[in-house]
Parts: sequence; C-alpha cells; structure tokens
Amino acid sequence: MSKIKRFFSKKKEEAAFKLRIGGGMGEGHKLNAPKPEAPTTSSRRKLDVYVPPKRNELSNEARAAANAALSRIDKKDTRDFNTSLAAIKAQAKRELEAERRQKDELANASSSVSSVPSSSSSAVENKNLACQGVFFRCPLIGEEILSKKAWKIKIKEFLYQQLESERGLTACLIIQNCNVKEKADDCIATLIKYLENIIKNPNEEKFCKIRMSNKIFSDKVRYVDGALDVLYAAGFSEVQMDDEPFLLWTKEQTEEGLDLAMIVESLKNSEPIQLELDRNIKVLLPSQARRVVLPDDFYRISPEEIKREQQLRAEAIESSQMLKTKAMRDREEQRNLRMYRYSLIRVKFPNGLYIQGTFHVYEKIADVFEFVQSCLADEYLEFNLVATSEGKFNEEDMEKTLYDCKLIPNVLLLFTAPAIPTPVAVDVNFLKEELLMLVQAM
Repeated sequence: MSKIKRFFSKKKEEAAFKLRIGGGMGEGHKLNAPKPEAPTTSSRRKLDVYVPPKRNELSNEARAAANAALSRIDKKDTRDFNTSLAAIKAQAKRELEAERRQKDELANASSSVSSVPSSSSSAVENKNLACQGVFFRCPLIGEEILSKKAWKIKIKEFLYQQLESERGLTACLIIQNCNVKEKADDCIATLIKYLENIIKNPNEEKFCKIRMSNKIFSDKVRYVDGALDVLYAAGFSEVQMDDEPFLLWTKEQTEEGLDLAMIVESLKNSEPIQLELDRNIKVLLPSQARRVVLPDDFYRISPEEIKREQQLRAEAIESSQMLKTKAMRDREEQRNLRMYRYSLIRVKFPNGLYIQGTFHVYEKIADVFEFVQSCLADEYLEFNLVATSEGKFNEEDMEKTLYDCKLIPNVLLLFTAPAIPTPVAVDVNFLKEELLMLVQAM
C-alpha cells in the first residue's frame, strides 16, 4: 500500500473507531461518576500508565541524538574531550565548584557588573542560544529530523512526486498542505459542492460544466495548489465552448480506481500531514546550562513583534509605580505566556549533569516524566521532579499541561530519587551511558 493510500486508510479506521465507541467496546464511564481513588506515591511504579521501553533499546529521541553525536565525534579529534564516565563526573564537579565561586564573587562585587553593549548583543545572544531551533519528524514521509520550514518544502516535493501515480488522492492532500488554511477550506467546500451536484444530478448539463472565468471558481478554486488536479482526476477536462474556456465532466475521464463519491470522501478526510515534535535531547555540563537564550522558533510571534513586545514591557516597567489589581497582573501574565509555542525543559541531576528537551506548551507533566524515565539507566527507579515555582509534583499534577503550571518558556527541574540519600546521589550516574556521548566539549 502506498503512503498516500495508507494516510486515507488510517483516517477511515479512526472514523470507524469513533462510531464503534460505546457499542461492544467494554463498560462505559459516566462523566459525573466519582473518580477512582488515585494511587499513592509509593505505588506509582506499579500503577503508572507509562510502559517504559525495553532496557536494551533506546527511545527514538535518544537514538537519533546519539547518532548525531557519533557523526560529530567522527569529524572531530576525540582527544579534545574525554567522554569517559569518570572524566565527565570530574568535569561536572569542577564546574559546580567554579559556579559556586563565581556566585560568591558576584555577590561581593555586584556593583561592578555592567550590561552588555547593544552593538554586541546579537553576537552574545547567538553564543548563548540554549538550542539551535525546534525540530520535527514526519513518519509518513521519512526518518529525517528537520525544522518545520524544511519539512513544508519536503512535504510539498513528496506530494507532487506522487501526483503521476495517484492524482486524485494526492491532490486532496496538496490542497491541505500547500495552501493557507482559509484558502484550502474554501476550495474544498467548493469542490465538494461541484462533485455532489453531479452525484445527485448526473444528467443535468449545467452541473457537468464549469466556466473557468466564473468569479467563484476563479476566487476559490482555479489558483489553489492541487484544486485543478482534483477536478481532472474526477473526470473534468478543459475545452473551448463559444470561445471561452470550460471544464467539462464525463464519467469516462474519471481516474481509474476512483469515483466521485470516493473523491468527495477524500476531500472531507484530507488534513495537513502531521509532524511530530522531536525532543532534541542534549546532555549538558553546568557551564553549558548557562545558555538560556531561546531561538525565534519558540515564539508564536515574529522577531519584530517580539522586539515590540519587549519595548512595551520596558515602557510598562517605567509606569509600574501605579498599583495593579490581581486581575490586572493575571491578565498581563497570561499575555506573556501566550507568546510562546514551545517550552525548553532542563532537568538537573545530583551529579551536576543536565538533560534538555523541547516540549509543546500543551504537553502534560506526565510527558516530562516519561521523557526523563526513558533517559535513565534504571528505568524502574522511582523519582520525582521539583520545580522552583510549583514544588514537588504529585499524581494530580500529571494531567496538567506545562501551560497550566506556567512552566514556560524555559524551566529548570531538579531530579530527586527518594531511595538514594543525597550525599550518595552526588556520585551516582543516573543517565544511560550512551547518552553521555552527547556531552560535548565547550
């Protein structure tokens, strides 16, 4: 089965599943029924929904990140940085001690600290970027890890390559993936109307031809990517009538293996090809964790709008002498949170190492726990994460989103293992050894 047919087959299965829910699918659950008793912290490992991957297998994120690290290592002189466990531990300890000394010095000489000159602010920001961007996977097309912009180009190329073999189905996806949403929605609604009119009135001549100079056709169909290919696959062909271009439908011209009803169904089921957010895992030393500047990909708004927002914020600080009600402060905070589409999560381990991953702001706290668990050498180790703002997370927090907990745009979580005393945990390596290969020299 081709990738295009597999896409629509999956959509049909999902629709059929929704219809079956409630009938022969087990006992229902009333929305107003009392909630089952939440499991205690001590029994979380047994009752946790998450099923960890096999011990000998890496998660997709870890495997991709490890492969990328190996490629980088092959290109570099490995003598520059010792990636042995002992060397990494020693380096982390040295950096933690240096970090403490630096904090003491800053506390004693805070008055001498000056701001970075504006002329070099851009260079400083680039140097301090926490990551190089937000990256995605697209299982339907391939295993590459690319930016959203690069995937849009690749998806368009892929779909146009499929046109020759599966014109009708592919054209439905081109409309959704190669045009802005409003334009695609208007086009699909118009095409469905054209085809349903023929299905209901196959012998009516007025429904079997479309004047190409018609305003509705010109505005909503003619110049939309993929639209004409749908009509050609449905059996329309371009002809001249009274010195004017028309599209004329004949049943014989319909693409082999398709009929009008199937094309209508495909138009209704088509949607943008989904990308999966890649965690972009990084393992950091304490000195590397100081990089906190986020790339533009993390924002919902453009760089120009970000600068404007910062300017407005600076002006607001000047007028902040006025008293604000709690409602005013909450509105301002929500406005700031809505600026971000993604959140950068860092987890600090007792031995000084950090792991870093990218999350959508509407992913859940449970997703963060699963991410951390997949990175642990002992995936069955009971642990908790502590946020400076929220404190320790409990079972009730697992279904909350990062947005709900205000863990945006970047946040540091502390890893704790109740079964391991703090003095001992400092010398424990909690991460899988293969992930330590991701630690890079500065």
